[in-house]
Amino acid sequence: MKRTLFLLAFSLVLFPLISASQNQISGFGTIAKNALAFASANQGDGSRMISEINPVKVSDAPLNSGKSNQPVPFVQKTGNGFSLIALLRGLLGITVLIIIAWVFSSNRRAVSWRVVGIGLLIQLGIALGILFIPLIEDFFGLIGGIFVVILDFTKIGSTFLFNDLMDIPKTGYIFALQILPTIIFFSALTSVLFYLGIIQKVVWVMAWLMTKALKISGAESLSVAGNIFLGQTESPLMIKAYLPKMTDSEMLLVMIGGMATVAGGVLAAYISFLGGDDPEQRLIFAKHLLTASVMAAPGAIVISKILMPQTDKIDTKVEVKQEKIGKNFLDALSNGTTEGLKLAANVGAMLLVFFAFIAMINFILMKVGVWTNLNQSIAELTGGQYDELSMQFILGYTFAPLMWVIGVGTQDITLVGQLLGEKLIASEFVGYTSLAEMKELGIFTQQKSVIMATYMLCGFANFASIGIQIGGIGGLAPNKRWFLSKYGMKALLGGTLASLLSATIIGAIMG
Repeated sequence: MKRTLFLLAFSLVLFPLISASQNQISGFGTIAKNALAFASANQGDGSRMISEINPVKVSDAPLNSGKSNQPVPFVQKTGNGFSLIALLRGLLGITVLIIIAWVFSSNRRAVSWRVVGIGLLIQLGIALGILFIPLIEDFFGLIGGIFVVILDFTKIGSTFLFNDLMDIPKTGYIFALQILPTIIFFSALTSVLFYLGIIQKVVWVMAWLMTKALKISGAESLSVAGNIFLGQTESPLMIKAYLPKMTDSEMLLVMIGGMATVAGGVLAAYISFLGGDDPEQRLIFAKHLLTASVMAAPGAIVISKILMPQTDKIDTKVEVKQEKIGKNFLDALSNGTTEGLKLAANVGAMLLVFFAFIAMINFILMKVGVWTNLNQSIAELTGGQYDELSMQFILGYTFAPLMWVIGVGTQDITLVGQLLGEKLIASEFVGYTSLAEMKELGIFTQQKSVIMATYMLCGFANFASIGIQIGGIGGLAPNKRWFLSKYGMKALLGGTLASLLSATIIGAIMG
């Protein structure tokens, strides 16, 4: 059975590569050309808005209805530019998030506010660049376009295996076939790029810049930079030799960096999921998801150095350890395929279980609502947004105040709060699944809420990640397993705050 699954996964990875070669898509030049074409097609009037959004009850929107994968038409920029109210809300949100981190700090007096200030300025600069500076916007559009083109390669392998089942108009949208193969292919691609040393070079440059700007150690900067492309257990491989000797502050940043970002494989899946089959929408969400992942790196440093300031002497030397994934190209491709298959199976199983549990809990809560007549009161209180007692209702109203603080539109705070709750108790995949459904049904009153939710969900900060880090990072540095266990909740808090910080900044400057 395992051999059969591997052959299927390997076919999915290999067939697009062969097909791409047959179509003479053999180099960066062709991909870049397509990416720029997508980017130029997307350059329009930033003031365009959705003409009308019809409110739909959340209870009428199944989390994975599978009706279609054609999201509501979306534009990249909203509003008419800067808004004083949005800026003030953003400043309030940033201040509150920093205060929360400071309250939970292990050494409040040692916090370097210089590091905090520089980190926030870097995040702000990235956000302003992607929205308003054509050169930076085009660069992220280029990278995003590459992701979009590669997603089309994944379709070739999937069509080879599943044929007519990939025809959405004919068979409908099937999550397992449309999304999970993307994880497998990108995992294999990442493994090959890592074997060739390409990822290490990019990571080294970013780590060097962060070390110089934020005065952190070379090892922790490498780990944080690596997390932009790799998972929370793969990135530490580059600093495996340093892990056992890391200070507490360095180790916490490694943990928070892993929780504040997502791996390239699942990032591609989110692009496909949120963008559907529309190349323009895919490019829009590719740019924002890439920006969110990059912004999360300095954000993780800011929050981590507040939660646990660095007081020991550190080594600022940036040196990438050449940990190879495979003995040769084909071995790396094979290993990446196997890991991608495991990840895709894990994601599929996780979603199956969590959605089943959510349905079971909602059934119990709904019965409680019937017995206590709460369902009618909830429908009246929420104006029909929720029509019964449910986990979504509880999560939405629990985190609604925080969503208002960070700048989410008042009418959308419960929806975005619900997404944050689902991410924390389940995973960001569950949150993005709900976001895609809400976006498709048009139940948000502001497009900015969708973008802010996209940034907020872009991270592995959930309860399951604590166990993943204990097992993964703890396996690389057994002497640090006690630290991983003791400070797992603090890392979860840090990863969540870092993602919220990115969402707050992007929301403030979108106006």
